[in-house]
Amino acid sequence: MQIEKNADNTKKADNVKKLDNNSQIILALQEGNIMIKPEGYSMYPLFVPGRDMAVITKADITMLKRGDVVLYRRWDSSGILVLHRIVQITKEGFYMVGDNQTHIEGPLQAEQIHGKLIEIIRKGKSISVENIVYRVLSWIWLCLRPIRRPISVVIAFIKKKLFYK
Repeated sequence: MQIEKNADNTKKADNVKKLDNNSQIILALQEGNIMIKPEGYSMYPLFVPGRDMAVITKADITMLKRGDVVLYRRWDSSGILVLHRIVQITKEGFYMVGDNQTHIEGPLQAEQIHGKLIEIIRKGKSISVENIVYRVLSWIWLCLRPIRRPISVVIAFIKKKLFYK
């Protein structure tokens, strides 16, 4: 592959297949840690869209465990990358759930998993996933999966009463 500069000083590569953003992220993970801004609310309250960043490293499948947050590619027509928490690992594969969801997705195969969350950047401050407070809170939240919906409804009601009088 030969890369050259155009007249407007942008780089141009001839005979190169264009990669979608998801593929570029997967390739970047092969070279080292990446930082992404998760979109959507499936991992709320861990990630607030537009505010929080995720630092992802290449996943070592043999070291993954229940509670880890991983970046995986869906094998459906969307092919999107998703950042969700492992709820269970069996011989059939990995089962995932978003922190703001109750539906479990899976089994996913090891080759679908590309990265693992190692750090959260919130308001400029770094929070390691090894931090004991993070670990305890995420474990509790994972255990509360069956009753997350009622908890979320109560929290939304309290926020509405406190902040929107």
